[in-house]
Amino acid sequence: MTPKKERQVIAVAVRINAPVKQVWDLFTGPIHIIHWNNASSDWQTSYAENDLRPGGAFLSRMEARDGSAGFDFTGQYDEVSTGKTISYTMTDGRKVHIAFKETAGLTQVTESFEAEEENSADLQKAGWQAILDNFRSYVESYGRREVHHYEITIDNTPENVFRIMLAEETYREWTSPFNPHSHFTGSWDKGSKIVFLGTAADGTTGGMICRIRENIPGRFLSIESIAEIVAGKEITTGEEAAVWQGSLENYSLRLAGDKTLLSVDTDVPASHATYFSGTWPKALQKLKSLCE
Repeated sequence: MTPKKERQVIAVAVRINAPVKQVWDLFTGPIHIIHWNNASSDWQTSYAENDLRPGGAFLSRMEARDGSAGFDFTGQYDEVSTGKTISYTMTDGRKVHIAFKETAGLTQVTESFEAEEENSADLQKAGWQAILDNFRSYVESYGRREVHHYEITIDNTPENVFRIMLAEETYREWTSPFNPHSHFTGSWDKGSKIVFLGTAADGTTGGMICRIRENIPGRFLSIESIAEIVAGKEITTGEEAAVWQGSLENYSLRLAGDKTLLSVDTDVPASHATYFSGTWPKALQKLKSLCE
């Protein structure tokens, strides 16, 4: 009997200026995974699921930003020790082990993975290291922007809630707490440009230029900010522009009994946190009324 060939094990590591609890939370939360899980700027993770427990499954939809290629990175967890280690098996049978260790306020993350045979070990190591480096950058810049979570239960189906949420007239109504003249131009299709607009107190036009990063009807929508519009002009430079660029606004819908649980996870600049904490619940209540 021919013995099973042992796979080469490759290790990559990164040292992060953050405590292990924050590193763990940002490494494992789906709302965070879609921000950092790419090796280069021309790729993205458009959608992620993570059932973080032994026997639980995970999925990250990894795609070229131009839509030319994509694949699902999937597997199942073997062991999970909160704040310490994660072990999982990828769908192709390869094993991965991740260790987290905090020392003097810094956290080292070490990933050891079994190599595949299609690409060279050097290429695989460079790719996994690039993703881990991207994760470090995300963690160390977290706080300038923070993720806010809002949710509401609506007595209607996910498909109907999704449709009403995006329809032009009803969109104007439920987003009016953000701006009385709120509206959009463009398309909700995946990869499309869409512009969200409103009128400022001085009568000028303001808003955001965005891209639809993912659209799974009745299930998930992700919107990525590209540039801010101030007084009718597109703003792409400066601190205020930088804090918005690349921010995400994600909508998840799932059945909760015979109703729909709508969850919103949105990147918010720290300077705007109080405003959005007061406004999002009002907007979602309006959407609930429209759907019911």
